[in-house]
Amino acid sequence: MIYSEKVMDHFANPRNIGEIEDANGVGEVGNAKCGDIMKMYLKIEGGVIQDVKFKTFGCGAAIATSSIATEMIKGKPIDEALKLTNKAVVEALDGLPPAKLHCSVLAEQAVKSAVADYYTRQGIDPTPIVGKLEEHCDTCCEV
Repeated sequence: MIYSEKVMDHFANPRNIGEIEDANGVGEVGNAKCGDIMKMYLKIEGGVIQDVKFKTFGCGAAIATSSIATEMIKGKPIDEALKLTNKAVVEALDGLPPAKLHCSVLAEQAVKSAVADYYTRQGIDPTPIVGKLEEHCDTCCEV
């Protein structure tokens, strides 16, 4: 499998790795069966993502997509962060091999899951804002 320089850089030097102790939005997505699990932590103040960290258990592509996704939403208003798509993640990394595209979907879902948790903690139904979250990734285990 050939990875772009950006994928290799974000895998070898992941940005925003770790957890936020006082996070007010936490989302976890993935599938233990295929081995890719992402947990995203958000610190949101005034409707803006002030800080974001992640912990990912998985392959290099999963780590790289988590890393770039956090960079793409940090400092952004919630509504802008929710526009993050797996396609944008792939483009920001200069592409991913077809067998690894599911990692970009997980990164998008991790952001949405953490934002949904934030709204739930505020006593707000997240579904009209975030949309319906996918419970699992059907394509994860297909190669």
